[in-house]
Amino acid sequence: MEKSSSASSLGPLGLDIAQSFFKPIQQAEPPSPTKRHTKISVIGVGNVGMAIAQTILTQGLIDELALVDVNPDKLRGEMLDLQHAAAFLPRTKILASVDYSVTAGSDLCIVTAGVRQGSGESRLNLVQRNVKLFSCIIPQLAHSSPDSILLIVTNPVDVLTYVAWKLSGFPPNRVIGSGTNLDSSRFRFLIADHLDVSAQDVQAFIVGEHGDSSVALWSSISVGGVPILGFLENQQITFSKETLENIHKEVINSAYEVISLKACTSWAIGYSVASLARTILRDQRRIHPVSILAKGFYGIDGDEVFLSLPVQLGRSGVLGVANVHLTDEEAQRLRDSAEIIAQVQSQLNVTNLDIS
Repeated sequence: MEKSSSASSLGPLGLDIAQSFFKPIQQAEPPSPTKRHTKISVIGVGNVGMAIAQTILTQGLIDELALVDVNPDKLRGEMLDLQHAAAFLPRTKILASVDYSVTAGSDLCIVTAGVRQGSGESRLNLVQRNVKLFSCIIPQLAHSSPDSILLIVTNPVDVLTYVAWKLSGFPPNRVIGSGTNLDSSRFRFLIADHLDVSAQDVQAFIVGEHGDSSVALWSSISVGGVPILGFLENQQITFSKETLENIHKEVINSAYEVISLKACTSWAIGYSVASLARTILRDQRRIHPVSILAKGFYGIDGDEVFLSLPVQLGRSGVLGVANVHLTDEEAQRLRDSAEIIAQVQSQLNVTNLDIS
């Protein structure tokens, strides 16, 4: 499949008119070697992959975007559709190919490709099939962009981020899962909706598994800098633990609801991953709850598992884990979530994964 994003050969007989359209500056020097050319590759052009690509393009984060998929027709169609919006977007070179060489030199590789769960198929079997798929994808990305950061979005994201880490041979700071960044956004939205404030003024984290065993950190929630549970207690406003648990359940069920209504989630995960890309590439050092190698943090020992913790992100990936106060109950739930992920991993044939 043709990789070229466009052509300047509009003149007679394919003459390249780009060189003749502008008169060159005399005695000009080449670009500074310190000038950075920023590139992101998105693997998988389904609803999620394209929502991520489209959102990243609108934010003017990058100079080059590479798309990879196994379906050449859909891939070219998506590339052309984005290119045709060039007049409305920051200038970005858009490439597409079934060949992973198109990803060479990427600063960030975002993996959304994955097989869908079949009717009656177990979660474990789905994981096994995605492990097989990743064994084809990840080594090629690591080979083409050995200095890149891997950002895994494919579900089950925690287990597959662990698999990507094993397959890539990258240091753990450069392998990240999208984790509960979106769950936390849903959480902040629901709290903001209850209080009739902007979600941007709500600080709240969901940690642990991106799934049913996730943990809501109620003890650390603040609105406009005001700790919410402390405020309710000081104002003698009664609330029940069941009310809090129901909000958390609504967070967990919200993805299922969207999928049942429109067959997939796309826009929210697009904005979520674009926010991670912005934090990383712009070295903003913001704190996001994303899936990382959690061993050694918050009492998680033993197995090497990836799950979401509040971490500081920057140009080199994970810079550190925030020391957020957890109650004893929250800490135990987080360890329980880690154990659930470890049990799934124990059934995978990950020890024989080829690292190349």
